[in-house]
Amino acid sequence: MPEWLYEAGIGECRAALIENDTIIEAHIEPADTGLRAGEVIEARLTEILIPARRGIVTAAGGEQALLEPLPKGLTQGGLVTVEIVREAIPERGVVKRAKARVWTEAARESHSTLLARITATGHPIRHLTPYDSDALEAAGWSEALEQGASGIIPFEGGSLRISLTPAMTLIDVDGHLPPAALALASSKAAAAAIRCFNITGSIGIDFPTLGNKAERLATADAFDAVLPLPFERTAINGFGFLQIIRPRYRASVCEQLQHARIPTAARALLRQAQRSGIIGSAAITAHPSVIAHLTAHPDWIETLATQRGGAISLQADASLAISAGYVSKA
Repeated sequence: MPEWLYEAGIGECRAALIENDTIIEAHIEPADTGLRAGEVIEARLTEILIPARRGIVTAAGGEQALLEPLPKGLTQGGLVTVEIVREAIPERGVVKRAKARVWTEAARESHSTLLARITATGHPIRHLTPYDSDALEAAGWSEALEQGASGIIPFEGGSLRISLTPAMTLIDVDGHLPPAALALASSKAAAAAIRCFNITGSIGIDFPTLGNKAERLATADAFDAVLPLPFERTAINGFGFLQIIRPRYRASVCEQLQHARIPTAARALLRQAQRSGIIGSAAITAHPSVIAHLTAHPDWIETLATQRGGAISLQADASLAISAGYVSKA
C-alpha cells in the first residue's frame, strides 16, 4: 500500500508518496509561499485592470492576487472575501501573480496546506524528524530532485527532457528504441514524471512520429494507465504530439527547483545542517545570494541553532555554485 513520508522541515515541508520503494509523488511546500491555493481571505481591491472584469486585490500581509471576474458593486479600495484558486508561479526572472475568485460558499474544508492535502488522500502518513534515519533519502529523494532540477528523466531505452515555458511545460522524447516501442516506454515515463513532479496546467509531449493509428492509441492508453485523473488530453496527432491539461493550483517541483533556485538551495542547506550529525556550533558556507536569503530569515537560523545546540554562522563564498553549499563544524 502506498505510504506518505512527511517532513516538517525548517523553511519548508516535504512529502513523498512511496510505493514499492519508489517515489511516485514528491512535494515541497515553502514556508514563505504566501497566499496558498484553497485559502479564503479578506483582501482589498487595489487596482482595476479591466472594468467589471479583472483587477488586483491585496491581502493584509501585502501579497497580491489577480481577481477575475470582479463582483458587481466592488469599487477600488473596497474589501472583498476571496478564495485563492492558484498560488503565485515562479517563472524565469518573474513571478506570476496568484489568482483569486470571489468566495461564495457558506463553508468549506480547506486543504490549503501540504499536510492537509496528503491526509485527504487516505494513505497512511509517516512523520519524519531530523533525529530519525533519513527515510526520504533512502527512497531516492535527492535523485528525484536532481532530475526535477535538470529536467532530464532517464528511462529504459531513452530519456525525457522537460522544458518550462510561460505557456506550457514541454516534454521531449529521445531514445534508441524503434519508434513504437520508444513511444510506449516514454509514454509511461512521461506520465510518471508528470505525477511525481506535480506538473500541471498545459503540458505537451513530443513523441516519435508513429506509423499508424493503432500505435498512437496504444501509446495514449499507456499514458492513461499511469497518470491518475483529473486531466484532459487530446489524441496523439500524426506528428506524435500529445497535449494534456491538468488543474493548476501551484508551482510544479520542476518550477520550484529551476525558477526559484536560490531559496530552494537555501532551504536544502538547512535540511543538510539538520541531518549533518554535527552537535554544537556549525557553519553554513554557500554562494552569497544563498547566504543573503538565509540571512533574511533569522528565525530559520535560530530554530536550527536550537536543534543543533550551538550557534550557526553563515559564510559567503562566491566561488561556489548556487547548489554547492555545505555544512561544517564551526
